[in-house]
Amino acid sequence: MARGNTRQRIQDVALELFGEQGYEKTSLREIAERLDVTKAALYYHFKTKEDIIISLFQDLTRPMDEVIEWGRTQPKTLDVKLEILRRYSEALIGAEPLFRFMQENQATMRELSIGEMFKERMHAMVDLLKDPDSAMSDRIRCFTALFSMHAGMFVLKDMEGDPEEKRTSILEVANDLVVQAHHNTRG
Repeated sequence: MARGNTRQRIQDVALELFGEQGYEKTSLREIAERLDVTKAALYYHFKTKEDIIISLFQDLTRPMDEVIEWGRTQPKTLDVKLEILRRYSEALIGAEPLFRFMQENQATMRELSIGEMFKERMHAMVDLLKDPDSAMSDRIRCFTALFSMHAGMFVLKDMEGDPEEKRTSILEVANDLVVQAHHNTRG
């Protein structure tokens, strides 16, 4: 990530330590030590670990919120749905470290407020992709399209190949699922 200001540096180091040791086993003191700052300097920006995670979640998922807001103003055409997926795919690139944290700390996510916020965001994304009268199987296709994009970040990370080709392939699979769901409802 390597972002610039102090707040971002704290977020980056915290996320790094959470990845190395787990959220529960990482203390604010360790974060301050890794940053080579006093605990008071860290407290100036964040009072708790949860404050750090919430701020990361808000910062790194802002592009996803923008996709949702844009999608809500558009007609539910197939082209718009595919554009939503394309934009979401791009938004995921910047949020990969957060998604890795979420994947590795699922029990913690259920207890933190961001877990519920993420769940609400996923419902909003599915609502943009599905039609109101979609059959259950088509709603599941829309959910699976998003899930495949999330899972693809982890599963394909260690697979050989060009990162852009892998991202494009994941998007192609997600598109196929949404196209099928769209045609089933309209067909």
